[in-house]
Amino acid sequence: MSGGESSVAPGVPAGDAPVLAGRTALVTGAGRGIGRAIGIALARAGASVTLVARTHADLQDVAAEIRANGGAASPIVLDVTDESAVRAAIRELPTHDILVNAAGTNRPEPIREVDIRTLDALMAVNVRATFIVTQAVVSRLLDESRTGVVINISSQMGHVGAANRSVYCMTKHAVEGLTKALGVELAPHGIRVVSIAPTFIDTPLTRPFFADPQFRADVLASIPLGRLGQPEEVAAAAVFLASPQAALITGSSLLLDGGWTAR
Repeated sequence: MSGGESSVAPGVPAGDAPVLAGRTALVTGAGRGIGRAIGIALARAGASVTLVARTHADLQDVAAEIRANGGAASPIVLDVTDESAVRAAIRELPTHDILVNAAGTNRPEPIREVDIRTLDALMAVNVRATFIVTQAVVSRLLDESRTGVVINISSQMGHVGAANRSVYCMTKHAVEGLTKALGVELAPHGIRVVSIAPTFIDTPLTRPFFADPQFRADVLASIPLGRLGQPEEVAAAAVFLASPQAALITGSSLLLDGGWTAR
């Protein structure tokens, strides 16, 4: 199997095999939060998963959990903002037919307080690294005439605006633009590109914000379903989008926002 989705009828897994059996996946930001949950879910669905993050201990913990449940995981310590290291690593790794760009960061600040370090940091992780990793993985697929799926973890803030999040919103709108552009460009090659746009998810990155009771109350009041999302819910969407069931979906965004953007 070459990683293509054309080996089975769209939406129909082969026999009783897990929906991603025989697939290879690379997940950035896989040490914690959403990336961790996605790595575990993809492995549970049958994919062999390469886990990428900066912290060795976090990666070992995720890999151990996957292996304990019978899955296949390879942890790789890598800073996705280091272009040369990223390109060298992807050249040495097997070709991946699923890529999940889950590495991301945020520093909420009023516009007049944003300094160049904040701007550069968010652009480096949320935009530049997403582009570079995608370019490297997709180039391998194109060179080998393989099909695949790129899943960008965006945000509801890639669809709307919010106070004190000018840089974050800008970066996530960029991710949505990249998703659309590559969805069109790569469709003739059988490579789908999609994004997942979650609302606030309960992760180590967001928990410090919710220590402020007023902030938590304001956020929950803006989510019609009245609750935060969980990493496992984003992971379930990633498994679906990576699977043959989503074979007609490309260049678009799946909003997991509890109704935030419907207002």
